[in-house]
Amino acid sequence: MPSNTLTARGRFFEEFTAGQRYTTPGRTVTESDIVAFAGLTGDFNSIHTDAVYAKASSFGERVAHGMLGISFAVGLAVRTGILEGTVLAFREIREWKFIQPIHIGDTIHVEIEVAETKAFPRLGGGMVTLVLKMLNQEAVSVMKGSLAVLIMSQE
Repeated sequence: MPSNTLTARGRFFEEFTAGQRYTTPGRTVTESDIVAFAGLTGDFNSIHTDAVYAKASSFGERVAHGMLGISFAVGLAVRTGILEGTVLAFREIREWKFIQPIHIGDTIHVEIEVAETKAFPRLGGGMVTLVLKMLNQEAVSVMKGSLAVLIMSQE
């Protein structure tokens, strides 16, 4: 009989220490990503969805939504496997900075560093603060910030 129980494959709270580093796989941003995000959120700002308008802008072409970039960063962080089945909740986005635009066709990845950990035994784990830096295919930083995530304890 199939089980609906998720097997934890990620790291438990006790396995995280400040200074650990991880690098995510890459992914290429497509026009479909931007169109789907606009449809999902209702954010049809012309800089994202109107090629003629965007060509005349300072970016010279359509760019991804900033919030789509954050979503990519979280998704890529999950793809490392370190959070799979052990993350209890995303608690906070801290000090996020949008440095450069993400263009259609950019291939992005994220460098992650564990900044701090704080045990919360009553919640069954602890808070792990992850500093994320997204880079494009030219190793240019396009955004950075940190996430506070609640990770389950091993016990």
